[in-house]
Amino acid sequence: MVNRKELNPDAGPEAAFGARLRSVREDRGWKQDDLGGRIGYTGRHVSGVETCHKSPTRKFSIAVDVALGFVGTAESFEREWRKIKHGVLLQGFPEYVGLEGRAAEIRLFEVGVVPGLLQTREYAQALDDAAVERGVITPEQADQRVSFLMERQSALHRTAPPMLIAVLDESCVRRPVGGPAVMEAQLRSLVGFAGQSNTMLQIAPFSIGERRPFNRSVNLLTLQDRSLVSYVESETQGHLDRELSSVLPLMRAYHQLQAVSLSQTDSVETIRQLRKGTP
Repeated sequence: MVNRKELNPDAGPEAAFGARLRSVREDRGWKQDDLGGRIGYTGRHVSGVETCHKSPTRKFSIAVDVALGFVGTAESFEREWRKIKHGVLLQGFPEYVGLEGRAAEIRLFEVGVVPGLLQTREYAQALDDAAVERGVITPEQADQRVSFLMERQSALHRTAPPMLIAVLDESCVRRPVGGPAVMEAQLRSLVGFAGQSNTMLQIAPFSIGERRPFNRSVNLLTLQDRSLVSYVESETQGHLDRELSSVLPLMRAYHQLQAVSLSQTDSVETIRQLRKGTP
């Protein structure tokens, strides 16, 4: 173990990947050449991934999962690679975004922050900069996430844009993000969003209390063939669902949410009142 390099899993996502790979390998009693032989790579390559001299690839990660019996499990290295590749985007989200870009109608609900499709670049950057400070993502991944979001927004500016309906919990417009200037620009953007011909904006006020049916982000798509898709996520997991029996209850709950939320006129007025209090 003379040449053994100490690893720091807190240095970034790839470092965490490499450190966990070494830990799992050593738990099996395998040397780097042993694992390499099982996955079709050299021991030197395995060493490079463990020490961050080489970036893991999807092919490498899948081979590791097969060798370790991690395929389709929460311990999957491919799943960890996807987080690195997509800037820590949750499972199912890249596929959802592909469908979103072709949807006829998009319905959003969010708690705490303005949903991505309605975020200004500066607002999105402030959120990702905070994630960098917490050590959740790297500065490079923060830039990738903002660029990804801007591309996602641009995909909706097409010849026949989708109907975009957004219900925001009141916390989204009251929670300050990025400082007064960033928040003022974000609130101004929301008012502009509400004024478009293919959009609808509603605020779910705190006063609805227990009548709010959702406690986490919800995304509902109506595709061109009128089929329905849902994407729901928590802090650590994302779930894409095409099963009508699962999606319909969410759609019904969304309509119930709209019924108890402020009208668009009252929602815009609420935002304007908040802007008056923003220096």
